Amino acid sequence: MRVVLATRNRHKLEELRRILAAYDVELTSLEEFPDVPDVAETGATFADNAILKAQAVASATGLVAVADDSGLSVDALNGMPGVLSARWSGRHGDDLANLELVLAQVADVPDERRGAAFVCAAAACGPDRRVVLAEGRVEGTLLRGPRGSNGFGYDPIFVPIGETRTTAEMSAEEKDAISHRGLAFRALAPKIGDLLSL
Repeated sequence: MRVVLATRNRHKLEELRRILAAYDVELTSLEEFPDVPDVAETGATFADNAILKAQAVASATGLVAVADDSGLSVDALNGMPGVLSARWSGRHGDDLANLELVLAQVADVPDERRGAAFVCAAAACGPDRRVVLAEGRVEGTLLRGPRGSNGFGYDPIFVPIGETRTTAEMSAEEKDAISHRGLAFRALAPKIGDLLSL
């Protein structure tokens, strides 16, 4: 089953290929479809944005498209950066600037109130625009400074509940097993076939 991932983000493609390796899915990305324009993430929620991207890419390619929107929800920031996680600092995809801004914004927050969660909504859409959706959420806390060199985004400052390491200190396989994206896409994978069989 050939499926296109609605992103040009190399990190996401690698991560999703690992997560979906156990399923009968040949995953490609928008790098193979240079004429498909980027989809504006104008939704109010992670699910809204995932559905927008999946529908647009399915329509443009004629393939089943999968998309996600994910980010960091910080308790002390009333759930922000949320859907703005990738562009929190004002520059889309500037991981270091985004991470440093969040750290600055919670600098005075005591350790016991530094709760946060990684959240992911994953959507798949068939060429007929039918959509299936799944979500994943991992609770944790924020450190006061980055640790680890694996992962990307806010991984160096996020410690999942029950762990002592950040997600940037975990191996790719360890992170995939517990991550918000892993949870969402493992829940979504069995539903993708439904889009082709109905």
